[in-house]
Amino acid sequence: MVMIIQTKAARLGAAFGSKRLCPRHLLRMLRPSSVHFLHRSSIHTKRKLHGAITPEKLVVPQTFIHDYFSANTSIDRGWVKNGVMAALSSIAEQPSTRSHSVHKPILVEDRVTEGNSSLSEQQAGAEVLDIPATLSTTEGLPHHRRKRLKAISTGSEHAIPLDASSQLATAATNLPSSASIRRIVATYLSLSKPRLSFLIVLTSTAAYSLYPIPDILTTTASLASATTLSASTLTLAYLTTGTFLSSASANTLNMLFEPKYDALMTRTRNRPLVRKLVTPTAASLFAFTTGTAGLSLLYLGTNATVAALSAFNIFLYAGIYTPLKRASVLNTWVGAIVGAIPPLMGWAAAAGQSATAEHHSWQDLLFTEEALGGWLLAGLLFAWQFPHFNALSHSIKDEYRNAGYRMLAWTNPAMNGRVALRYSLLLYPICAGLCWAGVVNNGFLALSTVCNIWISREAYRFWAKGGAGGSARGLFWASIWSLPLLMVGGLICKKGVWDGVFDRSISHDEEEYEEEQRRDRSADVGMSNFSDDAITVAFPSQAVSRAS
Repeated sequence: MVMIIQTKAARLGAAFGSKRLCPRHLLRMLRPSSVHFLHRSSIHTKRKLHGAITPEKLVVPQTFIHDYFSANTSIDRGWVKNGVMAALSSIAEQPSTRSHSVHKPILVEDRVTEGNSSLSEQQAGAEVLDIPATLSTTEGLPHHRRKRLKAISTGSEHAIPLDASSQLATAATNLPSSASIRRIVATYLSLSKPRLSFLIVLTSTAAYSLYPIPDILTTTASLASATTLSASTLTLAYLTTGTFLSSASANTLNMLFEPKYDALMTRTRNRPLVRKLVTPTAASLFAFTTGTAGLSLLYLGTNATVAALSAFNIFLYAGIYTPLKRASVLNTWVGAIVGAIPPLMGWAAAAGQSATAEHHSWQDLLFTEEALGGWLLAGLLFAWQFPHFNALSHSIKDEYRNAGYRMLAWTNPAMNGRVALRYSLLLYPICAGLCWAGVVNNGFLALSTVCNIWISREAYRFWAKGGAGGSARGLFWASIWSLPLLMVGGLICKKGVWDGVFDRSISHDEEEYEEEQRRDRSADVGMSNFSDDAITVAFPSQAVSRAS
């Protein structure tokens, strides 16, 4: 660098000495040379490297890495392989002259961005952090490598976000002592797993809304129909509140039974019972209170069948699914049954409103031809949970193994992919069955086919790649978005909704047409009477003859 500056100074001195200096020549001399540019840039094209670097005077850029260029197809050209790359390889094999302090750890960012660090030094630094050298230095673009190395160094490359309970527990801990009420509310709300409880409420209310009630949609609605509509709104409020409280009770019992295992997993180790934000006695009292209140609201506001289904779901989730997670992989199927019951609760709640005094038993609400739609919605939620959970569990399979939870993601990864693919394909006939049963119209068949193609395609990639290459993440997000799209699509394409709108518009047009015809007929009669009176006045003899 000093020689370059001296050369430029000599040129300037010669130019000033001869008094032949022009502005263009001055700018050209002050422009930085290509070798100087290599010290400032970390990424260069092959043309600049070929034109500016020679094997005799080779200047290595700060973050020049051999394998970045090997990803390009044009690197196979002979002049690149035998010229620049050979020179770089020979320099990379030389021992590094840099020295680090013994007491200062080598950071990933330092290895990537500091100047003149060779490939061998980066490999040595990777060994310090137990990172494979191929992963830390040779894969992807430079900014992708830096991001991945930073994630590996912090241990967050494969970590997934904390669940809602852990986030609320952390927020409650960070609240000031003056906000004691807010701390208590956040702590007990974290016991309910609010995100999971909210999803359960949505599935039950969606099934409730999909139940066909023709009386509300007809144009000849009477006072009784208006009363039914008002009762439907009140029943929906009872259903949502009771379902959320029942779900909160089941989730609290689940946390009570496995706090020491939750402490072994990253996504659950911040839960309130693990952090001792609430005592087991207080959590048990909360579970009993919410369970009792939820079942009472469902019994009083909907019917006994819905309350019985909710009580069975609490027992199934807390009493069977929770201990089964450490005993058998069948826990996934039991958990899928738990997720399939809420849609059946919503359907039974709607069916109980239109049931008669003679036909209101649990057999009439669950095992009749009208209950087919509820079972199909339950089957939809049952099948959807396998691609969703199998993709999620694949990302944290090591944590499940360390905690002792027997999941297919680590006990049998091949079967984990097959099960996800199998149940994603089962979504097609279930959605077609909803159209055949008359719950939705044919528009839902087209919409659901698009969603199912998306999730089944990602499930196939997940099975074929064994969850690698981002296939697990792709399937997870496909399942996250497909369920609300199917639920909302079902509500939009509900059988009879658009027919009622069209019937109203057609009947309104018919009424206007009949009114217009009635006015025309009355006008014709008036004109006829007027003409007869006029003839009688003008020609009395003709009027008498016509009368005779």
